[in-house]
Amino acid sequence: MAHINFRNRTLFHGDNLTFLRGMNSGTVHLIATDPPFNKARDFHATPDSIAKGARFTDRWAWERDVHPEWIDAIQDDWPAVWSVINAAEVASGEDMAAFLCWLGVRLLEMHRVLRDDGSIYLHIDHTAHAYVKALMDGIFGRENFRNEIVWGYTGPASTKRWFPRKHDTILFYAKSDQAVFNRDAVRVPYNEETLARRGRTEGSNSIISPSVETVSRRSTAQVNKRFGEGEAHESWWTDIPALTNQKERTGYPTQKPLALYERIIKASSNPGDIVLDPFAGCATTPVAAERLGRQWIGMDIWEGAHQMVADRLMSEGLSIDGMSDRLISLGDVHYSTAAPVRSDDAEVAAPVLKLKSKRRKEPPGPRQTRAEMREILMEENGMMCEGCDRTFDDARYLELDHNTPRSSGGINHISNRLLLCGPCNRVKSDTLTLKGLRQKNRQEGWMFKPGR
Repeated sequence: MAHINFRNRTLFHGDNLTFLRGMNSGTVHLIATDPPFNKARDFHATPDSIAKGARFTDRWAWERDVHPEWIDAIQDDWPAVWSVINAAEVASGEDMAAFLCWLGVRLLEMHRVLRDDGSIYLHIDHTAHAYVKALMDGIFGRENFRNEIVWGYTGPASTKRWFPRKHDTILFYAKSDQAVFNRDAVRVPYNEETLARRGRTEGSNSIISPSVETVSRRSTAQVNKRFGEGEAHESWWTDIPALTNQKERTGYPTQKPLALYERIIKASSNPGDIVLDPFAGCATTPVAAERLGRQWIGMDIWEGAHQMVADRLMSEGLSIDGMSDRLISLGDVHYSTAAPVRSDDAEVAAPVLKLKSKRRKEPPGPRQTRAEMREILMEENGMMCEGCDRTFDDARYLELDHNTPRSSGGINHISNRLLLCGPCNRVKSDTLTLKGLRQKNRQEGWMFKPGR
């Protein structure tokens, strides 16, 4: 059992990447979050609302929002993730690629802090949905994809060039096959049409056989007893409207309904479990978790988030651990600008594919960037591909790779680096060592021979 190195009801204020990196691995049961969508807009709270002053910019750029170390780490350790970012840059532009890089390093940490029986629900819309789905396939593994939940809603629309965009998407991934899923906890009452159908005799091969005759109709209680307390939900949700409840509304620009996140929390966690929202905003996830008897951790860069969490919890009349005479107050929500201190092995976020052998640690000393390593290797070896011995007149044809692959325990240090041309790098992939690559090239006649 992983040691939990943070307190229940904690709101971390600042960049969530710092706090995620400080959390011990395998400590969270559920992540339910609503990150930025890359909508190229600035969002502001309603001026006269209780969220007055809340704002964030949903615009992204390489120079401003992406650290070089993130690029190096992703290129070295998560090639599938980098491929998605690369494709997004070609198809949609640098802003989309920068957004995915920014989000990707955080999703890698979210994957790490989830328990094996944990799940993540990530709320997104059409702007970046396709790329984020591919990104999560690369991080969580497409075999752990569970649902693309469509949350449909209505509202005014003035567009004349396309159908009104009135749905968001919630991407649901499990950490593993052990993930909790409480199907019966999120059933909805049968409607009259369903009750009428299920009042009939069932056929031998299906719930309702069109060939059977109607017999005496069952009561609602009888139907519930035989088929469950209501019908299991499909992956499209149209029964939760966009936020119109004035009592619930805070004025926060991207606030979502409590009912939406309560359904998620009921489905994929149990009472007492830990729920994390790294983009807590106006505290919808923490409030929903508290109402359902879960522990929770929130993170947000907005300085008013702490007060907002406490205000919403108090407005709900929620008590401390079931004590009816002791309501939650501002002091019961722990506020921190300092990251938790890791007490586990402090291993960084790992790729989905497990290593074939334990990874060796890098030798002590300053760590070079990928660009610095390229320069050093070209000074030592010239612009020659070490896989096929061909020399190039342009450095763009040479790519930095590992001698012993990362999947076999290779380290990122320059002592395990080499330069390969594009074709050799693709053949080597993440399976061959340099020795294996050169042997394969000899067998297939691809080694450079002077005079040819």
